[in-house]
Amino acid sequence: MRHDLVIFDFDGTLADSGEWFFGSLNDVADRFGFRRTTVEEREALRRLGNHEIIRKLRVPMWKMPAIAAYMRRRATEDIESIQLFEGVAPALRMLRQRGMKLAIVSSNTEQNVRTVLGPELVELINFYGCGSSMFGKAVKFRRAMKQLGTAPERTICVGDETRDIEAANAVGASSAAVTWGFAAPESLRRLKPTLLLEQVHELGRLAG
Repeated sequence: MRHDLVIFDFDGTLADSGEWFFGSLNDVADRFGFRRTTVEEREALRRLGNHEIIRKLRVPMWKMPAIAAYMRRRATEDIESIQLFEGVAPALRMLRQRGMKLAIVSSNTEQNVRTVLGPELVELINFYGCGSSMFGKAVKFRRAMKQLGTAPERTICVGDETRDIEAANAVGASSAAVTWGFAAPESLRRLKPTLLLEQVHELGRLAG
């Protein structure tokens, strides 16, 4: 089925922020009192779901809102070091040329997302659902579909983590998992996304 709306995750899907994230992780661990990680451990973390990672690093759940807010502030300070993956810009242009609506749902701030996109690409996005949400991504997916007048069966949600697939399933939308971001390909495959994209140029497959 052809989709009318594509909802993108941002970090790890459109933006190459993985190196920045792992470069910041141990500083954040020291600040908030959870376990530091080695370079070797980081590959193993990619094979775990989000809740498993939190348990493994012994992150107190009550600290999660403060940690997320601190990471957003750090991202703002370091925003010049975060760039789009090569090939993302032409893919977004092509999808809009095909008449598709585009949305971005991210825990990052809207200002950070807009800064990395730049003035041209900002205008291609029809909906921004950014910032923290205690109710998760599914609520933002529903808001995007409602605002843009698109049914779940005509929507595909694109992300690099298992939670992106789970949120798409929760709202009845299709899912596309990308393997160039945080989660390891085998973790994504286990959840049976509608599409598994292994290279950025494959974003063109979203046009059907």
